[in-house]
Amino acid sequence: MQLTVTERNYARSAAIFNGLSEAEFDRVLNAASCKPLNADAFFFMEEDPAEAAFVLIEGKVKLAQVTVHGQQVILGYLIPGRVFGIIAVLKRMSYPVSAQAVGKCRALVWDRKTLNQLMEDSPRIALNAMRIMAGQIREFQNRVRELSTQQVEQRIARAVLRLARQSGRKIDAGVVIDLPLSRQDLAEMTGTTMYTVSRVLKEWSLRGIVDSKRQQVTILAPHGLVVIAEDIPSVEGPGKVDDDICDL
Repeated sequence: MQLTVTERNYARSAAIFNGLSEAEFDRVLNAASCKPLNADAFFFMEEDPAEAAFVLIEGKVKLAQVTVHGQQVILGYLIPGRVFGIIAVLKRMSYPVSAQAVGKCRALVWDRKTLNQLMEDSPRIALNAMRIMAGQIREFQNRVRELSTQQVEQRIARAVLRLARQSGRKIDAGVVIDLPLSRQDLAEMTGTTMYTVSRVLKEWSLRGIVDSKRQQVTILAPHGLVVIAEDIPSVEGPGKVDDDICDL
């Protein structure tokens, strides 16, 4: 398979390939196919049979679930180098979430049979897959705890900071979340309403914490947002952009 240097680097950084030699990694790449998608198309839908695992090498992917009441809950966004659909390593499983392209996307794909053969040949892949699934369980548990125990402003602040770490881009004014992020998206991530999100963002804008425009949020005062997210007393100010506020 022909990949650009950037795409190969993204694939190499995927957690499922940690600890592999270059020869092992090349063998894994040779066993993959490539799946391109246009904006808003789905790599898979929730409850589809889990038949393949993916590593994103271009674009961004939105992960979401639908509740029993028909409400969509956005669980997060993936950037290149992230693994998704890893539950496909297990037999007779369904995808617990939907994975939808945000803009043009490309991902490397391994079907279950190929992936299981690769794990037999390189046990490190199997160990990495178990660690990834354990991490996803912890992440989902943390999200459930947030929704059930935290105030709405705190949940929104945590969601904005999480998005900044996933896909933030530093600019002179602060950190812009490099996603087409609507109020409805934030509402679906935090278990609240679009009206409440709009009210909170407007208040934060007046306080100089964020700059909120249509489908774009820029964090102007990371420290102020962390204070809200962690529910700790502090004197707010513009603050500086923390080095770890986003992965660049």
